[in-house]
Amino acid sequence: MKVVILAGGLGTRLGEETVNIPKPMVEIGGRPILWHIMKIYSSFGFNEFVVALGYKAEVVKRYFMNYHLITSDCTVDVGAGTMHLLDSPQQKRDDWVIHLIDTGLNTQTGGRLKRLEPLLRDEPFMLTYGDGVSNVHIPSLIERHHQAGRMATITAVRPPARFGGVLFDGNMVSEFTEKPQAGEGWVNGGFMVMTPDIFQFIDGDDDPLEVKLLETLANNRQLAAYKHDDFWQCMDTVRDKQFLERLWNSPNPPWRKW
Repeated sequence: MKVVILAGGLGTRLGEETVNIPKPMVEIGGRPILWHIMKIYSSFGFNEFVVALGYKAEVVKRYFMNYHLITSDCTVDVGAGTMHLLDSPQQKRDDWVIHLIDTGLNTQTGGRLKRLEPLLRDEPFMLTYGDGVSNVHIPSLIERHHQAGRMATITAVRPPARFGGVLFDGNMVSEFTEKPQAGEGWVNGGFMVMTPDIFQFIDGDDDPLEVKLLETLANNRQLAAYKHDDFWQCMDTVRDKQFLERLWNSPNPPWRKW
């Protein structure tokens, strides 16, 4: 199954982070969050990606055009003008096939997916956003999709609460906690599975995925859910980025399964 990643948004709430690069190229631990998402899928054996580009598409293309060099040791002979990549037992090369498709600067999320139809019309595919990581178990998600027998399945997550918590001992604060993982209610966390039948519900570039497609599928009882009541985090703000950085630098980043 191919993995579609929506990576064309502006990411305006990240401020200066996205002046020169698109949001999915903002780094966590020295690697773009897009890379982290791809590593999640590849850890389960899914290595073919279709990346829907838009804002600063050339940055993403340039990164992957040079990916082999970026992730390898090398010897450069300046005088001869040559470069030789070195094989190292410590370096495991990613066996990825990546389709980098420019889907337009102002295209809505559903429109971006519609533009990818020629690459996706033959079999079910996976779809996620280019700004969120999770420890979701992809094979279980796919199994849920097959069991439901619907056109699409989303991963429903409980987002982190907006504020930290305060615990009391009488009138004294006994503990101040970080914002808990389980927030209020369930939301679509990405990590979706879809069949090509969904393309009949998207008309063109101006259709948002969430409104035009997902709401239509839900109204037609064609949208299933896989409930993931564990780690999930999107990167909407600078604070989110800083939080993910802290997690990545911890002994066991929750989304790192490779």
